[in-house]
Amino acid sequence: MKKKLSERLTLYKTNMFPYISKNNSRKKYIATIGIGGNVGNVKKTFNKLFLSLKNNSHFHIISTSPLLSNPAFGYTEQKDFLNGIIALKTNLSINDFFKITQRLEIRYGRKRSFQDAPRTLDIDIIFFDNKKINTKKLIIPHKDWANRESVIIPLKYMMKSSSCSFNIKNKSNI
Repeated sequence: MKKKLSERLTLYKTNMFPYISKNNSRKKYIATIGIGGNVGNVKKTFNKLFLSLKNNSHFHIISTSPLLSNPAFGYTEQKDFLNGIIALKTNLSINDFFKITQRLEIRYGRKRSFQDAPRTLDIDIIFFDNKKINTKKLIIPHKDWANRESVIIPLKYMMKSSSCSFNIKNKSNI
């Protein structure tokens, strides 16, 4: 399914985006990640990522958003991006969770050539159990998340359609 939101924004639904879990999990932390990409078959990469997370005992996927096609920002001389949101539960610490997201980016072909460069997969930790972290390598909530259509629009659709049971502290920004 494809829904044109504006001249520059299109929402897509696939088999795994959006998704709502029918099971509960006793895992301790709720993480919300943003995913994005514009190199290769991005929908296929997202599906592989979804299955990788779903089949990993460290994670329980709560829900996913539909996917949003939107123009790149920062470095704009590149193809449009496809973006989505995944809410999941984990018992991993924030540092271990961050390391796994970085390994997943590399597994799916991420190369860090320059800031805002084209990429196969970008995983941003938007929220991690309402924690606030500000280090050289990691800022949570993700810096400037509330001003990015690539986060706000998928998050709105995910929350609306799933009657989400996960808590987002800054809902007023959505």
